[in-house]
Amino acid sequence: MADGEDGLSKSTILGMIAMAVAVFVVANDFTALSVAIPAIEKTFGTSVNTTQWVINGYAMVFGVAIVTGGRLADMFGRRRIFFIGAAIFAVFSVIGGFSPDIWMLLACRFVMGIGGAMMWPAILGMTFSLLPKSKAGLAGGLIMGAGGFGNAFGPLLGGGLTDTIGWRWVFFLNLPIAIAAVIITYLVVKPDAERKDHDGIDYLGMGVLTIGLFALLLALDLGTRQGWTAPLILGLFAMSAVALAKFFFIERRAGDRALVPDDVMRNGSFAAACLATLLMSALYFAALLYLPQFMSKVLGFSAVESGAGLLPMMGTFAATSFIAGRLYAKLGPKVSVTGGALFLAAGMFLLSRITASTVYDELIFGMVVLGIGVGLFYSAITTAAITALDDSRASLGGAIVYMAQIAGGSIGLGVNTAIVLSAAHMADGIAIAFLVDAVLAVCGAAVALFFVGGTLSKAKLEAAWPHRHRAHP
Repeated sequence: MADGEDGLSKSTILGMIAMAVAVFVVANDFTALSVAIPAIEKTFGTSVNTTQWVINGYAMVFGVAIVTGGRLADMFGRRRIFFIGAAIFAVFSVIGGFSPDIWMLLACRFVMGIGGAMMWPAILGMTFSLLPKSKAGLAGGLIMGAGGFGNAFGPLLGGGLTDTIGWRWVFFLNLPIAIAAVIITYLVVKPDAERKDHDGIDYLGMGVLTIGLFALLLALDLGTRQGWTAPLILGLFAMSAVALAKFFFIERRAGDRALVPDDVMRNGSFAAACLATLLMSALYFAALLYLPQFMSKVLGFSAVESGAGLLPMMGTFAATSFIAGRLYAKLGPKVSVTGGALFLAAGMFLLSRITASTVYDELIFGMVVLGIGVGLFYSAITTAAITALDDSRASLGGAIVYMAQIAGGSIGLGVNTAIVLSAAHMADGIAIAFLVDAVLAVCGAAVALFFVGGTLSKAKLEAAWPHRHRAHP
């Protein structure tokens, strides 16, 4: 723990390094395989409709299971759940690397999603518990900075391994990195005691939430290909609505056993942070998908070049995240979150000017502005959401915020894809979709301004610029 209120001990710094490595493993895995999909198709003789589930299946299971993972981490110890999740993730990474067919690979990816969903909220909880209250912003910045670096490095690493020693090494590499994170965590992070003030696991709530989220994410994924009015899609949406409504009814009666306890559900600041995340995540996911699509299909970039083409956004995202903690400490949650949201809106507006004749250099400034917004917003909103709750809810709070991010991204991708596919030219569709995303970002900024982090504080604003003394306005 910290030495004193504000100092950081050597063990705390080592613990933060371990958390950063663990975040890198999870974040890198989301993007490293994106450029390896064609090679996997060739290896197994499958089509992209099947192979895409290497990415989509992992993301879907991760998104569905993360709330449960967060609750288990808070109940039974974050370090313990992290170790279990890391073991599942690493072991099935290796098995996936040796897969003889696509179905074995997909099964491994689904199980890896469970491991990742246990690791991520445990990492969040441990990181915030490592630091003193005065440095909570640093925890959010560390998580999002390491995540941004992992996301940015993933396509380059995946492309390099695929082009040299083969796509299977994208899976094999997870093992030594995960082992390193586990060893450092074991040595420097003290085990947190299992909580005894609960009545057990809310299995019914867990099962109903899993069904509801899985049906929702599956409908959003399949809807763009089968049509939003297809019977299967309408049935999945109906199943999701019934299950999620049932979940809230169950939770109201579950008491201390609830998967999402009443004090979390009724926390207004936390709810506002989740809503802002839901609104903002559409544009980030859309940019990650459609900027490389534009680079590949309009500009003629290769897969690796398209991945590298995102570096102005992802690199800025990572760099901004690492300094966002200091800004958060000076500005507070409201100004930090709202400022990040406005940068996101500005970035998407700049990118919405894209046309069929746009060259790569014309995208760079918009991507940089967007990257600043991502780094500021997600670091600040994560910290604001988690610190709005009791310390004992840190992992669960982080998991719910991330679930809001995945849900918002999935819904946003569905809307963006419908817009892009309805346009005569891809560039025209992207331009309209990105403009809609900019409007959503303005709405998210409004939610942050009025509801996240309490009231505006003149003192916080003045503290951000200490050279402006009262005698010199």
